[in-house]
Amino acid sequence: MSESYTVKAEAREKVGKGAARNLRRNGKVPAVIYGDKQEPLPIAIDYKETFLRLHSGGFLTTVATIEVGGQQIRVLPKDYQLDVVKDTLVHVDFLRVSAKSVVTVRVPVHFENEDEAPGIKAKNGVLNIAEHDVNVQAPAEGIPDSFTVDLTGLDIGDSVHASQLKLPKGVTLVDDSDFVIASIVAPQAEIEDDVEADASEAAADAEDETKED
Repeated sequence: MSESYTVKAEAREKVGKGAARNLRRNGKVPAVIYGDKQEPLPIAIDYKETFLRLHSGGFLTTVATIEVGGQQIRVLPKDYQLDVVKDTLVHVDFLRVSAKSVVTVRVPVHFENEDEAPGIKAKNGVLNIAEHDVNVQAPAEGIPDSFTVDLTGLDIGDSVHASQLKLPKGVTLVDDSDFVIASIVAPQAEIEDDVEADASEAAADAEDETKED
């Protein structure tokens, strides 16, 4: 789990598009804290600090403390919006959490030891990633930063399934099926050769059938 951090915020008295644009012009990002059966709390947070945290990794899996109006509120970032043209941060949603909270989050999957996979190193196979992250339920204060998959010994045709992930205590997969996370497939050139061979064989069979008719 990534180290928690503190965010200084200001309560927002005005909401709406005009007020939000004014905040952004002044280096702030409009945000809201919701959950725990309480009324949503509109806040404004520093743009630069938030943008840097967003792009440093683990933003949606790290619990933070927001200081606002004399309160300290434990939260988990749940969503954010980017401007579709400028790619700038325009809004953040925070969920109130406590030591007892269990949350649903997507945790990234990383892969290691590709050089130790015969299917990749010796046979020029390609790692085909089906899931870059997986949906889990976890204690808010114990969300894993990521899952690591060891590719050592894997050959072409081998797959990595969800059941092979090492889940920390208290963490469970939302999807209970043993889905494929990644597999090692043959080089593209080899696949194309197989396709061409199958096409040629099919054409030959069709020609033979025509001659028989």
